[in-house]
Amino acid sequence: MASGMKLIILDRDGVINYGSTQFIKHPNEWKPLPGSLEAIARLVQADYRVVVATNQSGIGRGLFDMLTLNAIHDKMHKTVAQAAGRIDAIFYCPHAAEANCSCRKPKTGMLETIALRYNVNLKGVPMVGDALRDLESAAKMGAQPILVLTGKGTKTQAKGGLPEGTLVYRDLAAVVSTLI
Repeated sequence: MASGMKLIILDRDGVINYGSTQFIKHPNEWKPLPGSLEAIARLVQADYRVVVATNQSGIGRGLFDMLTLNAIHDKMHKTVAQAAGRIDAIFYCPHAAEANCSCRKPKTGMLETIALRYNVNLKGVPMVGDALRDLESAAKMGAQPILVLTGKGTKTQAKGGLPEGTLVYRDLAAVVSTLI
């Protein structure tokens, strides 16, 4: 990774777009949270590489297929681009929880792949999520866990047990305002 290149890792559902207890199963169900697209654009303007790391167990459960996930991500890329932002890469775990894979957060497989792809140590790299498993995988890799109170974030905060050093912000826009 070129020196001076900055990386940020974002969870998808509940951070960039509205989450759903029923999974986002169709591009029409993917709706950006207020301010999230502009926040990504600000990161890109500040020379951040914006990477998404998302558990998508709906695939493993047969609720939607890869074509659908690609269509959802295509919509996300286009919508972000319309706001002058860019998502550099999307990493996802397609497995159901019971598959016991190494990539599903709170495990670190996805983050290890990101570290390899960008040839970077994730120490201190901001990782933004709305669920405990996002923060736990960040903490295990030495990344900076950041909880947003969008999506499941308020419930996550109320439950407690956040990794030591977790930062808490109202939403992605507030995170970005602090970073840049």
